[in-house]
Amino acid sequence: MLSTQEALQAVLSEARPIRERESLDTLEANGRVLAEDIVSPLDVPPMSNSAVDGYAVRHADLRGAGTVLPVSQRVPAGHQPEPLEPGTAARVFTGAPIPAGADTSIMQEQCEARGDEVVIGHQPQMGEWITRQGADIQAGSVILPAGTRLSPQALGLAASIGCARVPVTRRLRVAVFFTGDELVMPGEPLRPGAIYNSSRFTLRGLLENLGCALTDFGIVPDRLDATRATLRQAAREHDLIITVGGVSVGEEDHIKPAVQAEGRLNLWQIALKPGKPLAFGEIDNGTARPAYFMGLPGNPVSSLVTFLLFVRPFILRLQGVERVTPRRFAMRADFTQKKADRRNEFLRARLNEDGGLSLFANQSSAVLTSAVWGDGLIDNPPNHAIQAGENVQFIPFAELLY
Repeated sequence: MLSTQEALQAVLSEARPIRERESLDTLEANGRVLAEDIVSPLDVPPMSNSAVDGYAVRHADLRGAGTVLPVSQRVPAGHQPEPLEPGTAARVFTGAPIPAGADTSIMQEQCEARGDEVVIGHQPQMGEWITRQGADIQAGSVILPAGTRLSPQALGLAASIGCARVPVTRRLRVAVFFTGDELVMPGEPLRPGAIYNSSRFTLRGLLENLGCALTDFGIVPDRLDATRATLRQAAREHDLIITVGGVSVGEEDHIKPAVQAEGRLNLWQIALKPGKPLAFGEIDNGTARPAYFMGLPGNPVSSLVTFLLFVRPFILRLQGVERVTPRRFAMRADFTQKKADRRNEFLRARLNEDGGLSLFANQSSAVLTSAVWGDGLIDNPPNHAIQAGENVQFIPFAELLY
C-alpha cells in the first residue's frame, strides 16, 4: 500500500489542468479560478487622501501646538480640491483628496474650529494621517496571479482597480454516482437492511463548494453491467467521475473490474485510516483526454476523508490552482490514545476552551457525527500512540472544505 503522501503525489502528477476559459462579470466570479494574471492599470488609491476627518496643512506652516491658520477651502471625499494656499489649512474628510501643496493631515479631535480659522492643538509628524497615492497597489503590478481562487476579498481587490470582468477557467464537469443495493434516499421507506444515502448529500455539498458543474447519476444497482454502462455514459461529457461505494474486493463490489474494463486503474489501496480503498484511474471516452476516475469508499467518514485529502487537491489542480495542500498547525493534544495503528490515521478532533484538542470518543468510519462535532482532522503518523500534552498536526476543516 502507498503512504498518503505517495498516493497524493501520484494523483497530482496525473492532473492536466483544463485550458478552456470564459470571461465573467466580477460580481459573479466568487469561488472561480483565474485563468490569467490581473494587472492593475492604476495606482490605488489613485491620489493621496486623508485617513481622518480633520485639516490638511503644510508642515512648514506649523509652529507647534497652538498654531492658528485660516481655513481656505472645504474638501469632501469625491471632490477635487484647489492647491493649498501657503499659511492656510483645508478642511478635509476621510478619503478626501489632499490638496496640492499640503503634506500633513491632522485629526479634528486635535484641533479647535474658530469661525474661519482653526487652532492646531498638536504638532504632527510630516505626512501624518495621509494615505499616499499607490500605497495599496501600484500601476503595472500583478494583484492577482493566474490560478487564484477568487475569494470575496479578491473580488473586492479586482474591483478596486476597476476590473469589471475577469478571465476564469471554465467549471470542471464532474459526474457522481453511488453503488449499493442497500441505499435509499431520505423520504423513502427504510426497508430492513437498508440505510439512507448520506454520502450523496455530503459529496454534492463538497463539489458545490469547489465550484464544479455537477451531474448526479444517483444510485446505480450493484451489477457489473450497470456500473460499466454508467461509467461509459458519464465519461462522454465529464472531466472527472466520482463514485462512492463498491471499491472493496467483495463479490458485490464492481467498481474495480468495471474501471479496468472501461479504462485504466492506476491506484487502489492506501495506508490510510479511515479510507484504505481509494480507486484512481481513467475511463476511455474516444478522445485524447479520457475522463478521470476516483472511487471513494462507502463508509461516510471514509468517503469524506478521502475526498478532502485526495479529491479536493486533485480538483483544484485541474482548475489551475497551484497551492492545493491545506495548512496544518501544531496543537496540544488534551487526550491520550494508547493504541497506535500501522496506517496514517486522520482523527476527528475539536478545539477546546483551554486551547488544546479534544478527541471524539468514537472514531469509527461509520460515525459521521464525529465530522460534525469536530473542527478538523489530526494527522497522526503510522505506529504512533498519542500522549496527552504532546503537539500533534491539526488540519482545520476550514482548510479542507472550500
